[in-house]
Amino acid sequence: MRVAVIIPAAGLGTRMSRSHAEHSGISRKQFMLLDGSPILMHTLRKFAASSKVSEIVIALRADDIEWVNGMLAEEKLGKPVQVVEGGQSRQQSVENALAVIAPDTALVAVHDAVRPFIDAATIDKVIDEAAATGAAIVGIVPVDTVKQVQRNKVRATIPRDRLVLAQTPQVFRFDILRRAFEQAVTDNFTGTDEASLVERLDQEVSVVAGSDRNIKITRPTDMDVARLFLAQEKN
Repeated sequence: MRVAVIIPAAGLGTRMSRSHAEHSGISRKQFMLLDGSPILMHTLRKFAASSKVSEIVIALRADDIEWVNGMLAEEKLGKPVQVVEGGQSRQQSVENALAVIAPDTALVAVHDAVRPFIDAATIDKVIDEAAATGAAIVGIVPVDTVKQVQRNKVRATIPRDRLVLAQTPQVFRFDILRRAFEQAVTDNFTGTDEASLVERLDQEVSVVAGSDRNIKITRPTDMDVARLFLAQEKN
């Protein structure tokens, strides 16, 4: 079964403070250094190590392609890696990556470039679930009480047992994901993740339990946690 992984990495990383980025010498979070390697490279290594993954496609800004290709040549991940030019949004970047995936691909996984602590067992579980059902995402149950508000006033408390915080990878049958993107273009719809596009097809999406270690590095304080998690992984 052929499984392709798309890593959209063309974002500008606007949540990371300017001072922190300048201190690191890197302007965007996916390229900030973690133990000497860009966060993106840590993420790629996790999927390259998976026996279930056939190829990886990275969507990048045009001016990053040559530099990243140079890093990939030195890294020798052991899996085919394609680099494509990304778009102005995550959705456009994933769409560009879908266009270069081989037609005989069974499943496509999409994973955030800045989630470098996804573990092998979770990758396997979400791929297996998508193979069985057509669509699956990784998610965790929120531990905090969730309030619905209007301006600064609480209007309701939302039961946590019916909520999950979506993570990645999000994995879909190739034909389903392609159809979801085509429908989004037709309807001029922009989603917050790939599952939100697939849901519009009335396709049921399964949830596989994730981990609170599968953090998305978006703020300066996340880098401190990332260094801790990496040190633990090494030990």
